[in-house]
Amino acid sequence: MTVPEKGPGFRPVIDVRALTKYYGLQPALRNIDLRIDPGEVLVIFGPNGAGKSTLMRILATLAKPSSGAVTIGGLDLNAKANEVRRSIGVITHQPLLYDELTAYENLQFYGRMYRVAGLEERIRNIISEVGLELRLFHRVRTFSRGMQQRLSLARALLHDPPILLLDEPETGLDQQASNLLKQKIDSYRTQNRTVVVTTHHLEHGLELASRIVVLYKGKLAYQEARGNLNVHAFVQNYCQLIGANP
Repeated sequence: MTVPEKGPGFRPVIDVRALTKYYGLQPALRNIDLRIDPGEVLVIFGPNGAGKSTLMRILATLAKPSSGAVTIGGLDLNAKANEVRRSIGVITHQPLLYDELTAYENLQFYGRMYRVAGLEERIRNIISEVGLELRLFHRVRTFSRGMQQRLSLARALLHDPPILLLDEPETGLDQQASNLLKQKIDSYRTQNRTVVVTTHHLEHGLELASRIVVLYKGKLAYQEARGNLNVHAFVQNYCQLIGANP
């Protein structure tokens, strides 16, 4: 999937319309409309239970909406889920790795699924980037939480996707891996690619964002371009909304 440039025929990379998700009778998302453009780093804030992870799971094709429509790169999420998956890299609370396989076998599995060209060389390069080259042939069940998150980062970047979906990505990452992730996000911005991040950390999220969104009780409560944001007022209002101290 190619990322469209702005100009004639421009369309958002991610287009969410009237998205609603129920778990039983409980609404997790309610009538969400959201457009995300090439080159944006969209940071989604919100308290626990706001719907952040539900939204990210839907965008990552890991859950289906109850109603509404989502297109990614012009592809309908429900009809073209397999094609969409090849264009997104995902980091969630779960590492999405197979414990009984080695790091190499995990990356080989995902690389074949994503049809990565020059897979052997790509695995060697990406595992070196995340600092796990000495553990390449060790089973994932022997990895610490931090090492699993590093391998999860390698998995997400393996096929060089044009879109990154990062749900609380800093969880479990050590400083070196956090720095690498920030570098990747910065490179995506300069390459006119798209990143969507959820986080609880205001300072970290504001540092990354080109636009921010606040989800609250399953609704889109606020959105603003980072350049137009009065940071002090936003922090005060956000903390008041979620009942926290600024």
